[in-house]
Amino acid sequence: MLEGRSCISLKALSIESKWTYMNHHLIDRTCNKRSIDALSGDHVEVLEDDCGRIIKHLKLTDSSGSNSNCRDSDNLISEIGRDNSISCLLRCSRSDYGALASLNTGFRSLIGSGALYRLRRMNSITEHWVYFSCNVNEWEAYDPYCARWIKLPSMPRNECFMCSDKESLAVGTELLVFGKEEIAHTVLKYSILTNSWSPGVGMNSPRCLFGSASLGEKAVIAGGTDAHGAILSSAELYNSETETWETLPSMNRPRKMCSGVFMDKKFYVIGGMASNTELLTCGEEFDLDKKTWRLIPNMSSGLNGASGAPPLVAVVNNELYAAHYAHQEVRKYDKQKNIWISLGRLPERPVSMNGWGLAFRACGEHLVVIGGARALGGGVIELNSWNPKEGYPPLWNMIARKQSGSFVYNCAVMGC
Repeated sequence: MLEGRSCISLKALSIESKWTYMNHHLIDRTCNKRSIDALSGDHVEVLEDDCGRIIKHLKLTDSSGSNSNCRDSDNLISEIGRDNSISCLLRCSRSDYGALASLNTGFRSLIGSGALYRLRRMNSITEHWVYFSCNVNEWEAYDPYCARWIKLPSMPRNECFMCSDKESLAVGTELLVFGKEEIAHTVLKYSILTNSWSPGVGMNSPRCLFGSASLGEKAVIAGGTDAHGAILSSAELYNSETETWETLPSMNRPRKMCSGVFMDKKFYVIGGMASNTELLTCGEEFDLDKKTWRLIPNMSSGLNGASGAPPLVAVVNNELYAAHYAHQEVRKYDKQKNIWISLGRLPERPVSMNGWGLAFRACGEHLVVIGGARALGGGVIELNSWNPKEGYPPLWNMIARKQSGSFVYNCAVMGC
């Protein structure tokens, strides 16, 4: 997100000095590049790195013929040209983008337009930040790469929206928060490009209490309840690049209070309630290419109760994990056998109320648990992390703690 302007010029100069190695490396590789058609009539250059892997980046201009009359804002870093400047910029931490935007109008336009994040996505360069709300109209973010807290601007004041149930979803460079204004559902959108809130685009069939997950610039929502309380089986796909909703085929079962994840490039909806008393243990898999749903019996058996929170599930490296809040343990899903395997304990300190107030998310290659600390008397939020690659039982590390509300109302992880 774009930072404040105080002292950022010195920071930007420091960042630029770190690029020397990358600059020389990229200049040496330019003889290996070729161009192919890309987004919006521009071009993608294909580079081969030292390991023989293909690296793509957008060719916005031909810098090979640059001369002394070219402006710095066109070439970004004039000594190496625009293309190599962009290739370096892609590999910088997005924590530094606010400072880099102060270098010249070329940097500012590239970062503020969102083009740089599209290029990062094309090259599979992703940083995951955790966004959460412990107060009704306040959001904070945590950057685990720089161990930095970021306070977002306050949401616009709206008493009806503040008091209603809310869901959140991070997709592309947006954080969407869904709620109600009197009797109508509405959406607020926070953009990291502008560091501001604005009205979001409403769904074709507005709802709440749904399951959702995102994959790059796209997200799927499924189920939930409409403004009259009817439980839905319908689903929609959101594209953050075009800011449009597409109605998808309906699920096999209507459900509310369900959870959603992406795994193996397919969307899964897990658990939920078919009525105020009927708990669903089945899941459903949606194939985005075939546009079809497949029912999976007993996929969420035992993960939640009728009075508890929706299943706390997360996917790391295409493996599905769950936080079983009743037994305070982590479980892993066996795709072939359709069973859950207990791995070990959740962190001891974070506390929840039947799963409410506790967040369980994937953050890159780590699982994170976010919640209020039981032993500190409230007013403190803690982030605990574990890398499943390390094996089990889970060994949780507390990576951050700060004064805050101790109940997590909403949480989302943005990867861009």
